[in-house]
Amino acid sequence: MDVTYRSVLFTTVTALLAASTDHVQAQIRDTTLSRRQGDATIAEVTPLDPIVVTATRVPLHAVTAAATVLTGTDLRARGITHVLDALRNVPGLTVARAGSFGAQTSLYLRGGERGYVRVLVDGVPINDPGGDFDFGMLTTENIDRIEIVRGPASVLYGSDAVTGVIQIFTRRGEGEPRLSATARGGTFATRQFALGLEGGNADVHYGFEAGSYRTDGIYAFNSGNARTSLNGNVVLSPDADTDARLTLQYGENDVHVPTDGSGNVVDRNAHQTLRRVTAGFEVGRRIGSRIDARLMIASSDADGAFDDGQDGPADTLGFFAYQSLDHVQRRSADVRVDATLSTGIIATAGFGFEQQKQRSFNRSQSEFGSDDGSFEAKRGNHAVYAQLAGDRRRFGWQVGVRVDDNDAFGGFATVRGGVVWRPDAATRIRASAGNAFREPTFLQNYAQGFAVGNPDLRPERTRSFDIGVTRELLDRRVRIGATVFDQRFRDLIEYTFTTEPGASNYFNIASATSRGLELEADLTLRDDLAVRAGYTRLRTRVLDAGFDTTATGYFRPGASLLRRPAHSATAGLVWRPLAAIRLHGGLRWTGERDDLDFASFSRVTLPAYSTVDTGIAVTINRRFDAPLSITADVSNVLDETWEEVRGYRAPGRMIVLGLRVGR
Repeated sequence: MDVTYRSVLFTTVTALLAASTDHVQAQIRDTTLSRRQGDATIAEVTPLDPIVVTATRVPLHAVTAAATVLTGTDLRARGITHVLDALRNVPGLTVARAGSFGAQTSLYLRGGERGYVRVLVDGVPINDPGGDFDFGMLTTENIDRIEIVRGPASVLYGSDAVTGVIQIFTRRGEGEPRLSATARGGTFATRQFALGLEGGNADVHYGFEAGSYRTDGIYAFNSGNARTSLNGNVVLSPDADTDARLTLQYGENDVHVPTDGSGNVVDRNAHQTLRRVTAGFEVGRRIGSRIDARLMIASSDADGAFDDGQDGPADTLGFFAYQSLDHVQRRSADVRVDATLSTGIIATAGFGFEQQKQRSFNRSQSEFGSDDGSFEAKRGNHAVYAQLAGDRRRFGWQVGVRVDDNDAFGGFATVRGGVVWRPDAATRIRASAGNAFREPTFLQNYAQGFAVGNPDLRPERTRSFDIGVTRELLDRRVRIGATVFDQRFRDLIEYTFTTEPGASNYFNIASATSRGLELEADLTLRDDLAVRAGYTRLRTRVLDAGFDTTATGYFRPGASLLRRPAHSATAGLVWRPLAAIRLHGGLRWTGERDDLDFASFSRVTLPAYSTVDTGIAVTINRRFDAPLSITADVSNVLDETWEEVRGYRAPGRMIVLGLRVGR
């Protein structure tokens, strides 16, 4: 760990611990803080040790990992309608989208590779094998909260949970049936509609939401994006010791692609689609006073297609056409038993099984002829895991171990441990360490055609540790924290060109490091004003570039990893000057980062940029069960121009007006 990070952490810890309790109490006595929970309160006060289920899979306050919780209520109050945009404001997380809405998007958490984050919806894994996931179809309309856990989590979740886990919890309905509806429209011919239904009683809770999103995009032609989603959940409680939950998700994403591989707007007919259906059924039973047993069965099917046909009779030079079809299927089951050994101590033992299948076809046409490739493959994975987690007096801890046995790469063991110490009621100091892995994608293992897979690939792996401190002030109205982390990535899978017929293009050969500092602050000094801010300092370095030994390659020796900014910061506020009026604003600043210019295959430095967002919502008949809200949101207020990916400009100023009926 760099001396700089150690000194910053030491200074931060010292400053937080030095805050005098007497001084804080004096401030509290001089400040009138109401505890109203009505419409005028715009942000919930989160306790120092919130229950973050994703971190341990059991309800304990002592979370040893760095975690951020975003509530759906707060996201909607800030005018954030898509999960992808909500994640942009999380410390340690970088989003890079290649151009217009719906385009390919990469998510990097703590400097890790894309595909290093396990994504769950109500406990159901929705990543493709190897970790990739399209966030474009996830909106915030039906979300109760999003938990982002930073750090390795393969002990509980297996592959893909290398640098963290993102879990989305949908709303659990209560009371009489209630309808909600949203309609929004604005710049780039954007229009969005959503319809929801929720309700519940002591025996059953339910929530459903259907949505549609359309836009013409930011380019002059062939830039549209159309998304359709349908999701719902039903929770049953037949008796006091039994619960069951059924979750369903359906989504379609239709994207037109006007750009070539370098970002030039030249293609009038390239087009890709993705349709995904996921389902999960979880049932739990309490046995006696100390044992809980749970079973989760999950299913995911994804059908993707890309079609870039010949532009016309004159389009005959180079590689002028490409088509592909993919069907990916995942079936999994996980059974676990949680035993309460004594007050605050829970032991977990579990077994998981997953079956993965993929069927792919691709055709490339060029002046040199046609090249077809296809494969159909499947692989299975069995895993056993155990965890001991506790929270007693001022100390909490978590230690776990997992062993996976995979048909493709054999056995892999992961471990993770952490401790948390609370020297007083307002301070938490924690440390954790562990390892994790990401399995190869099916394409990397089995691809045929233009690229050839390698069935002998090993999983990419990492080891990681972090140290953090959190301090609360002003009767939990102010919460500030700092985390230092250090990671090493090994056996990174690298693509290399080869002219030998039938030779593999993928090999485990590269390695890199990622270390940094995350700062967070949440302030609710008044019931009508809430502020959230974050800063990340990130340093990535390539240790072994493998085959890529040139000064301009993806893995440049000694250089930073691509698209990971060294500095980034966010800030946002929600202000309710009147009970019926809500204002929000946000600022995001992203520093310089390296990227690859695919036009010249040379490394470039993308300049720093900042964006400002703002908006207002006015609620009419707010005391009724179905209040009406009128909204106006402006993103990129200053109409700044920047690129998250070299050659692909980001959207300019966007103005969206909307109506919402219901809560």
